[in-house]
Amino acid sequence: MQEQSIGAMLAAARHSAGLTVAQVSAATRIREAIILCMEQDDYGQCGGAFYARGHVRAVAKAVGLDPDATVHLYDQQYGGAPLPVRASAVFQADRKIHLPERRGPNWTMALGVALAIVVVFGMMRVMGGASDQVRTGDVRAASARPSVPPNTPITESPRAMASKPAAKDMVTVRIKAKRSSYVNVHDAEGRKLFSGTLKAGKTSTWRAAEKVNVLLADAGAVTLHVNGKKVKGLGGRGDMVRRSFGPPKTQSR
Repeated sequence: MQEQSIGAMLAAARHSAGLTVAQVSAATRIREAIILCMEQDDYGQCGGAFYARGHVRAVAKAVGLDPDATVHLYDQQYGGAPLPVRASAVFQADRKIHLPERRGPNWTMALGVALAIVVVFGMMRVMGGASDQVRTGDVRAASARPSVPPNTPITESPRAMASKPAAKDMVTVRIKAKRSSYVNVHDAEGRKLFSGTLKAGKTSTWRAAEKVNVLLADAGAVTLHVNGKKVKGLGGRGDMVRRSFGPPKTQSR
């Protein structure tokens, strides 16, 4: 396996997963022409070593390979990893470090500030009158709690009363992978619930309000249950399927 090139490994993994180039392109958002060139070990269309490493990681994840191990092998074959920086190139022993001179407290400035405070305080005493008493009778301590008249009902704020989605509006989707396959799940507002390869034998469940959108790169590789019921006729092996599911319909009495 180590003697194979990166392109041969990606192509072999894709065939083993039963994926077409178009399906890998849809899962990674990388053009089909670039994926074909990568499988021929031609990375000139990727736009540079930085983007090539990103494409290798994305395609490896889509076809079921370990992304970190594949990128590491790419770095070994093509030298894509950044070179380490030597400590001697950053720190120089003969460079002088100038420290600011430590000075004592400025007593002249401190004395000037104290004198200004005394003058201001004296002027306030003269302008305020000869009385030294400070009136505090008219000042009331503010209560930390707002007063509530008796027998007044306490109502909750609009935020606390905001209702959560009813259980009848929720959609539950459960997917079990018979073999490793790429799965993409979004809710009604387009928020991503899951995007990646679902490993063989693994089962995952997602819940969302109103609607769940599902993209399957290989419909024949998974079994799908919506609201506890198995969905039949999704597609065959290698078929890319995009479906949307809503909440269970209430039965009229």
